[in-house]
Amino acid sequence: MKVAIFTDTYVPQVNGVARTLQRWTGYLEKKRIPYRVYAPDMRSKEEYIDHIHRFNSVPFWLYPECRLALPNLIKIKRDLEVFRPDLIHIATPFNIGLAGLHFGKKMDIPLVGSYHTHFDQYLDYYKLSFLSPFVWKYMQWFHQSFKKTLVPSLHTKRELELHGLHNIGLWQRGVDHQLFSPDHNDGSVRNQFEIDAPILLTYVGRLAPEKGLDTLMNVAKTLPHHMNKNIHWLIVGDGPLKNHLRSVAPQNMTFAGYQDGESLARIYASSTLFIFPSATETFGNVVLESLSSGTPVVAANAGGVKEIVSHGKTGLLCTPYNPLSFTQGILGLLSDPEKLASMRKQARQEALDRSWEEIFEQLIRDYKDAIGEVKLASFA
Repeated sequence: MKVAIFTDTYVPQVNGVARTLQRWTGYLEKKRIPYRVYAPDMRSKEEYIDHIHRFNSVPFWLYPECRLALPNLIKIKRDLEVFRPDLIHIATPFNIGLAGLHFGKKMDIPLVGSYHTHFDQYLDYYKLSFLSPFVWKYMQWFHQSFKKTLVPSLHTKRELELHGLHNIGLWQRGVDHQLFSPDHNDGSVRNQFEIDAPILLTYVGRLAPEKGLDTLMNVAKTLPHHMNKNIHWLIVGDGPLKNHLRSVAPQNMTFAGYQDGESLARIYASSTLFIFPSATETFGNVVLESLSSGTPVVAANAGGVKEIVSHGKTGLLCTPYNPLSFTQGILGLLSDPEKLASMRKQARQEALDRSWEEIFEQLIRDYKDAIGEVKLASFA
């Protein structure tokens, strides 16, 4: 099997889609499955490096983590003719995704798509809700040629089906249990950020309107003083709201910027609770990373997140956009150490059930189904 992946976001860009695709291509290498990736370049010139083919690009104004590339169609066509992929996987609906769709149709290569982001919901936060019907019309057209569209959660599957998309399959997410582990709670995070308070509440994610950070800030400012004096907030990530959030943040809040690898793992494991108010997630990779680290999650009862957090067992699901609901949930857990300790154990245990190996093996099966029975025998 040979796979061509077309995506408008890929490492070193920082987001869940790019990281998931990087892990997937790593798995393909491990299984010695030949692949090509067509993706934007973060630098100023177009370049080709081995099997990662990059193109000039500019940030997409609504979502800078995705970039609008200027793919060289002649070079893509030439490479595809040499590589001769059995399948094209399109991860995003922008310029590079459109190039993949064009060549899949033109060269009669089976197409699989994946859906990662509720862009129509993002429009609400940028006063562009009137564009939502046009977004869904475009998505219906874009996905209609795919043998299957893969989504990360049952919630997302139902959402797409309600909007007229068909042939929806699940491509869920796993977590690196060795990296994101309670063992990384070593005290270094408190030293690094000079945190003296015994309770550490953490958020990890993009600093943008669609992440519900107005709810988080309201909670941080309204927690009772007798509790608040023992709390420190650690905000991990970057984005368009960074400067605004810093200007209105309470004194017990630290902005850690972007973190990854072991530094991020230590932050999760050192936290008392992970607070995630976003109501727009198709999955929520950071939520699963926190649970794997043994840190319970207080999250919005919305989107794919509600399929990860077991309410009352590994965390709490609160009313979206409701600071009081989050405040009550946080205070309830902080006042019950036994419950919190039980949640820590259960969080880690449930996260261990999500194996990247099993998830990727299912994706291989989905690829084979899309390619069809004619070629299937040759992969056996």
